[in-house]
Amino acid sequence: MQRESIQLKGITWDHSRGFTSAVATGQRYHELNPNVEIVWEKRSLQAFADEPIGELAKRYDLLIIDHPWTGFAARTKVISPLDDYLPKEFLEDQAENSVGKSHESYAYDGHQWALAIDAATPVAASCTDLLRSRDRQLPESWEDLVALAKAGLVAIPGIPQDTLMSFYMVCCTLGEDVASSKEVFVTREVGLTALDRLRDLGQHIAEESYNFNPIKVYEAMTLSDRYAYSPFAYGYTNYSRNGYALKTLKFHDMVSINGQKLITTLGGTGIAASSHTAHIDVATDYARFVADPLTQRTLFFDNGGQPGHRAAWEDEYTNIVTDQFFVDTLPALDRAFLRPRYHGHMFFQDNAGAPIREFMMKGGNPNTLLEQLDKLYHKSLELK
Repeated sequence: MQRESIQLKGITWDHSRGFTSAVATGQRYHELNPNVEIVWEKRSLQAFADEPIGELAKRYDLLIIDHPWTGFAARTKVISPLDDYLPKEFLEDQAENSVGKSHESYAYDGHQWALAIDAATPVAASCTDLLRSRDRQLPESWEDLVALAKAGLVAIPGIPQDTLMSFYMVCCTLGEDVASSKEVFVTREVGLTALDRLRDLGQHIAEESYNFNPIKVYEAMTLSDRYAYSPFAYGYTNYSRNGYALKTLKFHDMVSINGQKLITTLGGTGIAASSHTAHIDVATDYARFVADPLTQRTLFFDNGGQPGHRAAWEDEYTNIVTDQFFVDTLPALDRAFLRPRYHGHMFFQDNAGAPIREFMMKGGNPNTLLEQLDKLYHKSLELK
């Protein structure tokens, strides 16, 4: 008897790391299950960060999501809790082999809403030959970084979302997690110091950098000899692999502030199943296939993916191919800050980055800026 033909549609983001890895796993899953076809579509990186997942879940069976949407998902139930469908032993393995807090980032209100198939945080990257030709060393401290920026050799991701993540980063490194109280987003002392640090660097960054996301940072570094160093852009293993770009980049751990290496803001992506899908068992089984450690360190990685399973990060093969990208940046992932995921935080994230970006570029009154952030924060806490 012929089995029912099933087609699942998925939505991911427009980069080899997010798209070709998904297509490859979908094709292999189809080969193993000939009655199942998985069709992946893609959207821009900015849409991936900004576009609400509620509407997407009505149109797609599978979604690659950003973990700040987890609180929204738990509140609205637009995606299905995977712990209702996947074996307990499998989820325990995912938790035990998480890269930093990647697995935890998709857990909320007692359920697991996605599997962390991709792990990332801002890390440092360099063009080692260009640094050497300019007789420059890798910076070790924030002061070293500013000095290198004064020489015009530093690029940062300067769009609003990334400058907000950088603000979180500096606050955490100074010893205070943002949004840790309901009164203020961050205390004045830490907030003022963080803004001062960011402005000290930001005034020496080229204007074009303030239109860069991490991908554009790495493209600028590999397509020209203008920039030799990026201090904190979300890592992309693709740019450490031979043949992907005109030049390969070397990825590193971070510079330090007062002896503490930067605590960056966790990113990465997770695979989720829509609560509207007519084939939830197939959708969740495919998600399990993608997150499986064997798939992660072979098929997923070989087709441009940046795995979320720790076994892939510690694997000899993946590190040889990427000039030790994974083992060299793993300490940054393990100490990364898990940003707020409550239901209204996406409102804050969508609106708080632009004034920080403006301050980094042009300066201004830092007290007024912190008051603005507090107002946005309080409003976000009130959203239902």
